Amino acid sequence: MKIWILTSILILGALTSQSQINPGSTGLSKHFIYFKDKTNTPFSIQEPKTFLSTAALDRRQRYQIPVVSRDLPVTPEYVAQLKANGARVWYTSRWFNGALVQCDTSTYRKIKALPFVKETQTVGLRASKNPSTNGQNYITLKNQNDQKLSFVKIQQEFGESYGQAKLIGVPAMHADGYRGEGISIAVFDGGFSGVNRIAAFNHLFRDKKIKATFDFVDKNANVFKKDNHGTEVLSTLAANQPGTFVGTAPQAVYSLFITEDVKREQKIEEINWLLAAEFADSAGVDIIQTSLGYNTFDGSSGNYSYQDMNGDKAICTRAADFAAATGMLVVVSAGNEGNNGWQYITAPADADSVLSIGATDSLGNRAIFSSLGPASDGRIKPELAGQGLKSAVIDSTGKIIGANGTSFSSPIICGLVAGFWQANRQLTNLQVMDYLKLSGSQATQPDNRLGFGIPHFKRAQLLAQQDSEKNLTGFKLFPNPVKDNHFTVLVPVNADQNTEIKIFNAIGQEVNVFTYHYDKIKTDRTFVTFEITGLSAGMYQCVITSLNRSETIRFLKL
Repeated sequence: MKIWILTSILILGALTSQSQINPGSTGLSKHFIYFKDKTNTPFSIQEPKTFLSTAALDRRQRYQIPVVSRDLPVTPEYVAQLKANGARVWYTSRWFNGALVQCDTSTYRKIKALPFVKETQTVGLRASKNPSTNGQNYITLKNQNDQKLSFVKIQQEFGESYGQAKLIGVPAMHADGYRGEGISIAVFDGGFSGVNRIAAFNHLFRDKKIKATFDFVDKNANVFKKDNHGTEVLSTLAANQPGTFVGTAPQAVYSLFITEDVKREQKIEEINWLLAAEFADSAGVDIIQTSLGYNTFDGSSGNYSYQDMNGDKAICTRAADFAAATGMLVVVSAGNEGNNGWQYITAPADADSVLSIGATDSLGNRAIFSSLGPASDGRIKPELAGQGLKSAVIDSTGKIIGANGTSFSSPIICGLVAGFWQANRQLTNLQVMDYLKLSGSQATQPDNRLGFGIPHFKRAQLLAQQDSEKNLTGFKLFPNPVKDNHFTVLVPVNADQNTEIKIFNAIGQEVNVFTYHYDKIKTDRTFVTFEITGLSAGMYQCVITSLNRSETIRFLKL
């Protein structure tokens, strides 16, 4: 599909094309205005073709996902009243039912008093007092300043990228014919400088594999500018220069979006992330890849705390879960905070329906900077890990260098996701996530350092093939034996949302009771981790009961 066609869908479904301001204007603050409802909207969930593309509807039909009121565009009359009161409207959001506006203080007061306004939030100030970064760009480690690669080119096709690809089984995946064909990937970043000039990306333009481009910061279609972080991220996925450098999904089609303002750190960047995700949905994207993370902001205004990393607080976290609800699979970097005062994952890695990716070295050992879990509500994070220490990337000059960060392990894994999904198109996004987690190098003993470990295409493919033959429907408990003070239960797709778990000791005494209620996006199997602090060594029975089934699993606590 041509870029200009998708741009028209973008304007209709996610952007407001009228009453725009000069993107260079910095004299007014930006605010997000939440509406109370979608009353009197001319759009209908019975006629989704007016606001969603055929590809987006095909995705929903393939995975039996209904179009819901959240998918409807905002009420046009509300937008008109914002303009009539003097606000300049940049964008509108279907999922959050609101609009991003720019206005002066007196206009903002009038807008807050409008009867259809539910709440408001200032997301962009006039200028940043203390420009900062999102913590996901570049990591320099002591005694590791020499970023020149010393790989032995064992594999002719992949060249310098062979080691990081081999770690997760991508050479075998490519050999089997899965290089991302038919998979649509959207990459959110701060700029893709040089991509339109670098030889390793020539095929993207020659073969029309750039599906759409948009800069949500400056509101134009030119993304081949600004920062080179997105260039390096994209190279690990899409580069295709056999014998020199091959990414993990070189034959996928790509949408490139600038959502990050590299000059400042404000919550408007999370709004940009939301808007890009909505466009990705409306355009029929399969996978979102983002190496951006948020916890602190310029001037400390609206900083998140670790307790906010609970899957429900941050703007981009909620947007990521909404994206997953439409059938897209969201792959995010866990963060580079592992060796600083924050330590933990950053948003949107805390979302409960995404794959957050930690970083290892070439041998599979955790990189010291890789952000730690768990999410503040106890969920295991990150889910998976890949090479993020001295990852091979291509910079904006076309030079192959080594770079550190979960910014690079995430897209490397994203390419695996694309190839595995290409091989198993009948699977939903959450089922793909499950198989990749089960293929992880520490799937039976997940932790909050590397999650389920390093995934592998061949292991995941074997699991998927076995399950297609016997339709896995039972509960599973692992690790077994249980060494630490927690275990994980795999809740199957056909289980009721209300599940009770009781632990009995060897003489039949009840020693623990857990009640699990899943009220978010339960469409497939789900991993749930339970703490069992204080449980002494011995043999136990775990009785799992839901509305329509009951199973007993014996396990040994060491």
